Amino acid sequence: MGDLFAWLISFFLIIAILGILLYQLMCLADLEYDYINPYDSASQINKVVLPEYITEGALCFLHLITGHWVMFLLCIPSSCYNAKLYSERRHLVDVTEIFNQLPWEKKLRLYKLGYLVIILALSIFWMIWSIVDE
Repeated sequence: MGDLFAWLISFFLIIAILGILLYQLMCLADLEYDYINPYDSASQINKVVLPEYITEGALCFLHLITGHWVMFLLCIPSSCYNAKLYSERRHLVDVTEIFNQLPWEKKLRLYKLGYLVIILALSIFWMIWSIVDE
């Protein structure tokens, strides 16, 4: 039962991260089509970057302490990349450079979105596996 509970927490953490990424992509799309100004877009994105990183770190830590080694090894690259960006102070979107970085920022978030969809599918698979196994 504890394994199922861990997978449910993992599922909800992944859904939260996906929601944050979709919000960031919407802000970038609004900026691209001139529905929002660069300052508002950058401030909205920067508000949710740190909670995204913390949630991804919590997901990685959850897999570590529950002994789900494959999922932990799949989550560690994203957490290490986030830690690298944070330590180099490149995790926030710069208001003055947002138009120059717009294609790169969108591409980065789309890659993260694809990565997390794969992690979500694997998490659902392992959650169903643990239900059937009990």
